[in-house]
Amino acid sequence: MLRYLLLITATWILACAGTLSAAENSGNDLPNILWITSEDNGPELGCYGDTYADSPNIDSIAAKGMKYKRAWSNAPVCAPARTTIISGIYPPATGGEHMRSQTELPDGIHMFPYYLHEAGYYCTNNSKEDYNLAKRGFVWNESGGKAHWRKRKDGQPFFAVFNFTTSHESQLRKRPHTPVHDPAQVRVPAYHPDTPEVRRDWAQYYDKITEMDKQVGKVLAQLKEDGLEDDTIVFYYGDHGSGMPRSKRWPYDSGLHVPMIVHVPEKFKQLAPKEYEVGGTSERLVSFIDLAPTVLSLAGVKPKEWMQGDAFMGEYETKPPKYMFGFRGRMDERLDMVRSVTDGRFVYIKNYMPHKIYGQHIDYMFQTPTTQVWKEMYDAGELNESQSHFWEEKPSEELYDLVNDPDEVNNLAGDPKYAEQHVVLREVLYQWQAAIGDIGFLPEDEIHARSGELTPFELRQKYPLTLVMGVAMLASTRDPERLPVLISQLSSQESAVRYWAALGILMQKETAVEQARSQLRAALDDQSPSVRCIAAETLGCYGNDEDVKLALDTLGKLADPTENGVYVSMLALNSIDAMDERAKPLAPVLAKLPDGAKQAPPRTGGYVPRLLKDLTKELNE
Repeated sequence: MLRYLLLITATWILACAGTLSAAENSGNDLPNILWITSEDNGPELGCYGDTYADSPNIDSIAAKGMKYKRAWSNAPVCAPARTTIISGIYPPATGGEHMRSQTELPDGIHMFPYYLHEAGYYCTNNSKEDYNLAKRGFVWNESGGKAHWRKRKDGQPFFAVFNFTTSHESQLRKRPHTPVHDPAQVRVPAYHPDTPEVRRDWAQYYDKITEMDKQVGKVLAQLKEDGLEDDTIVFYYGDHGSGMPRSKRWPYDSGLHVPMIVHVPEKFKQLAPKEYEVGGTSERLVSFIDLAPTVLSLAGVKPKEWMQGDAFMGEYETKPPKYMFGFRGRMDERLDMVRSVTDGRFVYIKNYMPHKIYGQHIDYMFQTPTTQVWKEMYDAGELNESQSHFWEEKPSEELYDLVNDPDEVNNLAGDPKYAEQHVVLREVLYQWQAAIGDIGFLPEDEIHARSGELTPFELRQKYPLTLVMGVAMLASTRDPERLPVLISQLSSQESAVRYWAALGILMQKETAVEQARSQLRAALDDQSPSVRCIAAETLGCYGNDEDVKLALDTLGKLADPTENGVYVSMLALNSIDAMDERAKPLAPVLAKLPDGAKQAPPRTGGYVPRLLKDLTKELNE
């Protein structure tokens, strides 16, 4: 009996040992995945045909791998773009579209490294996160400047991110700097004025790409040094378009088009994209929303049903999508709402706030010499039509042909020759917003105030999106014949409808105020502070003297961030700014306001102080 028990025990131990060995060795069947990313640069690289660029290390990845001709970052600025990547959900569906906002995901939905970790991966991020979502549960084994795959267990597969800031917007304007690239050889895009300052900034941008490329080379050298080249799938991509003005922050192709290159070693060729060719180019449309499902697919993990993108590699590779989408929300201290879509040839842009100029005064952007000289030349009347566009109010819709107009300066919306492309892309964009549950139609304060025990991702299914979107589209057309409908919607039961109705009246200026004065004055007592704010801005900008007094009283109260919160305060301060000289009586009020930095949510503490400082200075001049 004892011998029998010993035999059974020994057999069980050997079986367990075999199982453990299989588990340990299973990592050898999984690819290592390396992401090399860089900030604020589009496909201005040698491998993309840019002869002015000097990028030998990135070019080497393309030479032995495959580059995507048409890749989009979905968002034209870092935090919303990274939020798209880490969640696999479009930020307009999570409330995370606004620059450096922060919301939460529902229970049971995790940032994608969580699922790689479950599959046995060692996950590292070196080093930037910058997510507009709160981190909950596992995200990284290590995140920071020292994070590296070298700290994993022996034989453990890794997912490692190395992010380089060398090409960031802040670096291309640092002085002193002696250009390596000749400014005289720069191709100045049609929307920029051709000045020494502009050429200097562009040349420095290319210098920084070359510096960043050397950092890429060092990571590739470490991979080779560790003998991991044959076991590692390598990605390289930029996090959105260049840091030059009208690229970064705008959901044109110039702000969203990024380099995307993949190399799949022979060992894992079964995981390569179906169209993969060494040294080749893919026509497939890929965007950041696709990265989370793709990396899970490479690890043999089925992408989650709530992910809104498509895997373009791996076991669960899908058919190519027909369209890619872009979005713009609040950028730092300035508010806006833009959505865009492309089929790879045409780009359609819907401006929901066309009364706001493209080049709103964002303090960080105005530190770039190009921005400064560009605005100075506009004010002096020294620009042509294509160069002036950035400093003027937007059209409601835009349509561009990337083949014949790569700089996107000839708006084809309304051109009968392109009516079909216009109608199709408009409808595709509308259907996409409805499908993802675009919560960006809510004022930012209501995204948070309405959530309660829900997350914004859950809330998006519980507010009347179709109704609100319809009024927003109506408002943004700026059609005088639609004005009576907008005025009637100021009495809607839905505050977001009243908000967009007020915006629509604001967009039609003096004539609209004459017809809607009594309703706008009544809206100064609306339960929604955002509705009160827009009604006050409308009266303050385009009303009579009594309207202005009422508007100043309302906006002066709403501007206090400690009483109303940072989101309402930002909205009110932007409304005050729009009033220009009419807002001068508020100068002493603003000077006494607390800046609310300590009470502000994480990541937004600097915006109200910046607005208060700039406005107080302007109104006292």
